[in-house]
Amino acid sequence: MIARIDATQFGPWAIVTGASSGIGREFARQIAASGIHVALVARREALLREVGQQIGSEFGVQYRVVPLDLSTDDFLERLTAATDDLDIGLVVSNAGTSTPGEFRKFERRQLDELFRLNAFSHLDIAHHFGRKLAERRRGGLLLSGAMGAEHGIPYVANDSASKAYIQTLGECLHVELKPLGVNVTVLIIGPTQTPIIDKFGLPPDAMPMKPMSTEQCVSEGLYALQRNRATHLSGRMNRVIRRIIPTSLSRAMMGRMMAKVLAMKGQPVSA
Repeated sequence: MIARIDATQFGPWAIVTGASSGIGREFARQIAASGIHVALVARREALLREVGQQIGSEFGVQYRVVPLDLSTDDFLERLTAATDDLDIGLVVSNAGTSTPGEFRKFERRQLDELFRLNAFSHLDIAHHFGRKLAERRRGGLLLSGAMGAEHGIPYVANDSASKAYIQTLGECLHVELKPLGVNVTVLIIGPTQTPIIDKFGLPPDAMPMKPMSTEQCVSEGLYALQRNRATHLSGRMNRVIRRIIPTSLSRAMMGRMMAKVLAMKGQPVSA
């Protein structure tokens, strides 16, 4: 299931951050399937080159590898220097991570680094490229959010709070940039089979439902962007559950699941 998007509106080039694996890698593949060239951004250069060679061979598009750590203060200057010569019509700001644990037990430095990647990098990208897209009077900005943004998830408190910033930012930019011909969508990502799930060590029986594929998640996100929806929660069952389960109950359920994950990792939650 590959979403096809309008290369006239969203091309000829796209930028995808977090493109070395998981959802970002799939974004690069599906965007390339629409004939749009892709600038691939992430820390691991070897993996980016692998992605570029794959999409170049499969879809005949050009690619550019931009190895960057988006948690550093100067990443935007380096990103713009590497892409200023490209006519960019689509920006997928997807980079992010999550680290489970009790909030009070993290070092402040760790919290700052995660928030820098999960929130401030999206701010920098949206501000710089939002201006450029508005000048073009066409294009798209897709921000990767998370279900935890809507109700918060205990034991990933800082992570879900950073995603809440992304969702609010994107919803507001959707209104501001729409009259200028720029589509803005926040993809609220439900449980998806990505390296984050492996990082958490989540066993299938600990999850409320089977994670969806990255292909489905990305396809839904690009479909929503094409139709200029302010937000889209991936996964039909996730949308059903959101309608019927109260926020407080959902938060409590997710907290219990995360406490179980921490216990399995040898980090039992303090009583």
